[in-house]
Amino acid sequence: MRLVSDPVFGEVDLTASAEELAVLANAVAEGDRFIGSTSSPEAGALAGIEARKSSRAGVRIELDAQRQVLVISGDLGARAILADNLMAVATADDGGHLHVDYFPEHPYLLEGSVPIVVNSPHGGMPTR
Repeated sequence: MRLVSDPVFGEVDLTASAEELAVLANAVAEGDRFIGSTSSPEAGALAGIEARKSSRAGVRIELDAQRQVLVISGDLGARAILADNLMAVATADDGGHLHVDYFPEHPYLLEGSVPIVVNSPHGGMPTR
């Protein structure tokens, strides 16, 4: 899994195999796991993603700058929605990407969350 923080756009770019995305989706659903990154030591490379349970409604995505870790925390229902979205990217048979980005009235993401772009393991734009 390649995980890079882009300071220009203020988002995190995530590229992973279908298997790695499935593991991440399960970690988010469970809410208690660290997934290490395989990013080479480049500018903006992050060490991994930590999924946490929280009693707060919604999902918050934060960058722990000291540890260079993306932290995803939230309640069970909100984490389940995000996990389903991640699994959809993992199991899709064509290309594309998923933007996880807050907007007013977002169904599960909390304001102030770091935006993420999750790239399909198949790359490019979808054929559908």
